[in-house]
Amino acid sequence: MPTASIDTFIACSLMVLLVLTAMANTSKLLYPYVDGNGMASVTEKYREISKYILLNPGTPANWGENAETVPENFGLAKDDLGTIFDLDVDKVSRLNSENAYALSYAQAFSALGMPEVSFKLEIKPIFDIAINLTATYPSADETTYKFRITTEKNGAPIAAELNYYVIAKEHVAAGFTTAENGEIQLNITISNSVEGPALLVAFARAKSNAKIVSFEAHPFAHNSQEPQYKNAFLRLDPLKNSLSVVFLNQEISVLEAYAFTPDYHAVLKPTLNGNNSVTYAIPQFVSASPTILVVSGLNTTTFFIEWTAYPQLPLQFGADFQNRDTLSNVFAYTYIVTINSALYSCTVWLGGPKS
Repeated sequence: MPTASIDTFIACSLMVLLVLTAMANTSKLLYPYVDGNGMASVTEKYREISKYILLNPGTPANWGENAETVPENFGLAKDDLGTIFDLDVDKVSRLNSENAYALSYAQAFSALGMPEVSFKLEIKPIFDIAINLTATYPSADETTYKFRITTEKNGAPIAAELNYYVIAKEHVAAGFTTAENGEIQLNITISNSVEGPALLVAFARAKSNAKIVSFEAHPFAHNSQEPQYKNAFLRLDPLKNSLSVVFLNQEISVLEAYAFTPDYHAVLKPTLNGNNSVTYAIPQFVSASPTILVVSGLNTTTFFIEWTAYPQLPLQFGADFQNRDTLSNVFAYTYIVTINSALYSCTVWLGGPKS
C-alpha cells in the first residue's frame, strides 16, 4: 500500500473519531442498561461496554494519580466533561505491569462491575517505528554508527518527520530528518572520549498529522560492553508528573535524569532523595507527544542508561483470550484515543462465558 493510501487511512480514522463524539453521552447513559436484556445483540452490548470504559473516569475520578487508590468503578477517561476518548495519562500508565503502582486485572475486573464480561486492552502508537544498528565505523578519534529506521503501519510505509537524541555519559546531541518513504539511513558520530553505552531516542511524527507520534529507544555499545537489559539497575515509575527512581542494588548512584519530547528536552532536578531512591518532577511540555524519561548512573564504576515512557506505552492489559474453551465469541473494538493531546490506537476485546 503506498504512503498516500496510509495517510488517507489515518485521516479517515480521525473522521471516525469526530463522528463518535456525537455518540459519547449516549454511551455513558446506556451503561446502566447493558445487562443483556436491553441490547439488540451481544455485539451492541459489548460495543457499549468498550466505549464506556474509555468515556468514563471511574470512581474516584482521580484514581490514576493516587498511587495506592484502587478504583471503585473502572474507567480511563481524563474527566467527565464530554471530551471524546481523552484518556488520563496516569490511569493508562497504571495498566502497565512495569509500573510499581500498576492496577491488577482482578482489581479492574471487579471495579467494572460486570462479572459475566472479561476484557483486555491494548494501547499503542498508531504506527510503528523500528531502529536497527546496521554498521559501525570506528576511527582514531570517533566512531560512526549507521542505523536503519523504518516507520510503517501493517507493513506499509508512513511518511514521517524524525526528531532524535543521542545520550551517553556527559553527552546529549539532537537531530532532525524526514522519512518520506518510511525509511531513513541515519549516521550518528560520537567522540571516542565519550563513555558509553549510548542510547538513541527517536520520535516519528506522521506528516499527515503532527499529533500522531510513534517512538522508540535503542541502547547500543560505545566504548563499552553491550548494554544490559531494561530495568537491570533502576525501576522507573512515572506518575502524577513525577518520576520515582528506585535503585535495584546497593552499588547504584544516579548521574543525570532527562525528559525528551520531539520539540523539547530538559535536565531533571531531584525533588526528593532517599537512601535507595530519588524523585524528579516531570515538566509539562506543550508537545502533543509522550515524554521519554532517561536516567543515567553508575553501578559501582560501570556506566548505564535506563529509560521509560510517560504514558508507559505500548501496553496490553487484561484477560488472556488465547484459551477460549470457556468463552463465547470474543469481540474487538478499535478506537483512536487522545493522551496528553497525542493520538493513539486503543483496542478493547470483550468476551463472556459460554451459555
